[in-house]
Amino acid sequence: MAHTFEELVQKQRAADEAHVRVLHLRDTYGAPTVTPWSETQTDTYETAWRAWRDLARDVQAAVTDYAKEEGKPRNDVEADVKREAKSPDPTAEPPTED
Repeated sequence: MAHTFEELVQKQRAADEAHVRVLHLRDTYGAPTVTPWSETQTDTYETAWRAWRDLARDVQAAVTDYAKEEGKPRNDVEADVKREAKSPDPTAEPPTED
């Protein structure tokens, strides 16, 4: 499946957002060994973790395919995608002030 560089960046941003969600849940719930999580908390965390894992796997596979198609080193493509994903998304809505 052919991907454009911008599609790779969007995939990376989605994976990054999913990772932030996992970290937020872990910070909010605390360590499960200190304070046991409820079943709902466990399910929510595991669902978020699986979503992050799946998105990260998908972006890695897409980067590999893109690098092969473009004849570029995979490490260079991955670095470029991650760098671009960290820059502000010009199509994103500006945050609203409450």
